[in-house]
Amino acid sequence: MGSGLGQYVEGWRPDPTTVTDVLDADRAGWLGDILDAGDLLLGAELPPTWQWGFFTEWPPSASLNADGHPAEGSFQPPVPERQRMWAGGSLVVERPLRLGAEVERRGRLLNAEPKSGRSGEMILVAVEYQYLQGGELCYREVQNHVYRSGVTKAAARPWPARPTTPVASDAAWRHEIVTDPIRLFRLSALTGNSHRIHYDRPYATEVEGYPDLVVHGPLLAQHLATLARRHEPVLQLVGFDYRVQQPVFVGDAVTALGRPDGEYAQLEVRSEGDRVHVSATARYRRAR
Repeated sequence: MGSGLGQYVEGWRPDPTTVTDVLDADRAGWLGDILDAGDLLLGAELPPTWQWGFFTEWPPSASLNADGHPAEGSFQPPVPERQRMWAGGSLVVERPLRLGAEVERRGRLLNAEPKSGRSGEMILVAVEYQYLQGGELCYREVQNHVYRSGVTKAAARPWPARPTTPVASDAAWRHEIVTDPIRLFRLSALTGNSHRIHYDRPYATEVEGYPDLVVHGPLLAQHLATLARRHEPVLQLVGFDYRVQQPVFVGDAVTALGRPDGEYAQLEVRSEGDRVHVSATARYRRAR
């Protein structure tokens, strides 16, 4: 048997999952409100990455850990005192998801790889999801999560000064992202994300040592995908790759930026001091 965190995922092969949900237009509208992007719901299609607002899981309160995360989950590795962070992923759009229709999501573990870095040991878990409507494949997605063991005291990190002014940039596309406690709470409620760093400030600062509430990484990525969709209306967004690099805290002045280049666009969530919080690449196809 191996040593370190790797020993906990040797032979770990969770069963694939299949769940269904209905892409309710009202629920999509709630997410659009959080993203300041309700105008993208004028048609019959769900914008890419907005599927994260569905398939909400609600485990019993008694089954939650002290940090608010579920003690067990389909693709959560059996690591003691487990902590999770959404690290990035990729999305391929084969055809749009239709609002108002049922969608089936099939999930399977791709790999669970032990890593070691400046912050210590971790397990990088990659999970693939396929989204189908009417038996046809619509989306193929990979989600990457980092898992650590034990509470990582974030206060030990040398956090830079909090950004207070929108970043200067010559990027063709920009959107000033609004982060406030109400939006974070509403997104946590909408997605069933009970991790306390997003809504419980005393826990976030005193237990995990962050300077303030932490903005959801997926929310920042959704702002970039929304920016990419809004500014190329004559093209179809068919690919989106993203990586979460640095946290954003509630109230920070952060900006979504995009630089189009033909059938691609490079996107970032950026703040003062040239800090990149999330980076992404969008890929397009001209509509037939």
